[in-house]
Amino acid sequence: MSRVLAIDYGDARTGIAISDLLCSLVGSTRVIHSRSPQKTIEEICRLIQENQVDEVVMGFPRNMDGTEGPRAELYRDFARQLEEASGLPIKLWDERRTTIEAHQILSDHNYHGKKRKNTVDAVAASLILEGYLSFRRR
Repeated sequence: MSRVLAIDYGDARTGIAISDLLCSLVGSTRVIHSRSPQKTIEEICRLIQENQVDEVVMGFPRNMDGTEGPRAELYRDFARQLEEASGLPIKLWDERRTTIEAHQILSDHNYHGKKRKNTVDAVAASLILEGYLSFRRR
């Protein structure tokens, strides 16, 4: 048994969601607070080892028309560095609307201000993971 780890990468905060052992639902979430891509990669690698992860999926920025967003090359570069550091292939997953949906979910549950800011990236990572796990089941 293994787990899937999903990443909602950001400049200052990176959301992480890790599946349960059956890879059927989100088991845990967290946010890595770092402006250093290298420190973020080190923390993700630690989580991969600690949680016996064997699959990694990372949100990838696309425009609403499906073309690559302006940050696409930055994300590709981060994914390449993480792949080298972790030894696992990094699957890029369309993250259109995940942050918008995460904000909506948090609003619906009265998460506002600092509480929302510290949670939205983990919720977005959960949405990425849920979408990917659903795709795998099909």
